[in-house]
Amino acid sequence: MTDEQRTLIEAVTDQVTGIVHQADRSAPLGHIERPHGIRSTYDRELSEVKDNVHRMGAMVESQIGAAIAALIAHDADAAFKVILDDRQVNEVQRKATAMVAAVIATQNPVARDLRYLLTLDHVSHELERMGDHAGSVAKQARKLAPHAPLKNYVLLPRLGEEVVNLVNGIIRALVDVDEVRAREVASLDDEVDSLYHRIFDEVLVLMRDDPANVEPGTRILFASHYLERIGDRVTNIAEDIVFLASGEVEDLNP
Repeated sequence: MTDEQRTLIEAVTDQVTGIVHQADRSAPLGHIERPHGIRSTYDRELSEVKDNVHRMGAMVESQIGAAIAALIAHDADAAFKVILDDRQVNEVQRKATAMVAAVIATQNPVARDLRYLLTLDHVSHELERMGDHAGSVAKQARKLAPHAPLKNYVLLPRLGEEVVNLVNGIIRALVDVDEVRAREVASLDDEVDSLYHRIFDEVLVLMRDDPANVEPGTRILFASHYLERIGDRVTNIAEDIVFLASGEVEDLNP
């Protein structure tokens, strides 16, 4: 998906979300009154959308962990597998988006049901980008594999572990539409940011001390940047969950 396509989708979603925000918030999620047969079809389709998004979350979590494991093990083949497997994440995301569009077109959901579908669609796009970032980490791991680790990759493995925990936590919050847990997970992004800055500062010192450290140091900086971006996208999903639960748009990481 190109940046232009993503921008267009985000613009349309923002416009529709603004309309939905004005709708009645009293109806519980997934409980708009419908004839029994239509309701059953709607419930089945909505459940399938949710399952695909949750599946994406599990896949992305696994991808990040695999990329870090390949880095630590100096396993270029394992890193390459992470890069190839990103196509599976992309395919699930395309399926989820197509299903959201189909449900909206055929079932005419309103109020909180519509907000829920739009939120799932936005979350799927965030997860797709996380998968891209995991693939980018794997690309750096693949290039670093033939070389001795620069100071055990500084704090990069720990940063990867923290990010995996963030993704796991936010998917659990999404499953339960747990606003409290979503806020807690978003607050943990501060630790990710702190680790990222520590890695940046330490790698710069190592690169200044020895020109031979420049290439591996640069790749560590790239990998840590991609992990930090995943943390930011976790916060975006947390904001989606807060919106889904309360109907309020809130910046959780000002």
